[in-house]
Amino acid sequence: MDLSNMSASELRNLQEQVKRELKKRESQDVQKAKEEIFAIAQRVGLPLKELIAAPGRGKGGTVAARYRNPGDATQQWTGRGRQPKWVKEWLDSGKSVDDLRI
Repeated sequence: MDLSNMSASELRNLQEQVKRELKKRESQDVQKAKEEIFAIAQRVGLPLKELIAAPGRGKGGTVAARYRNPGDATQQWTGRGRQPKWVKEWLDSGKSVDDLRI
């Protein structure tokens, strides 16, 4: 295909067609890969959930709480992830997170 003889409008149209076709083919590739993975899992008798589980995440345990709100014992925090509002308020008041340790 000789692009040098095409107008700017024709090139933009071609570009849009290429984008649509690429998106369509990528979607087909993903679907085909999913089908192949499912077929392999079925062939070896592996539950798909087990296959998809992230490494190290399938242990099923929970993390024990390390901090407790002294004003409301039902509010606990493991120390992981985002700090709860009550922890942030505690720290903003100048107190130490160590005072909340269980």
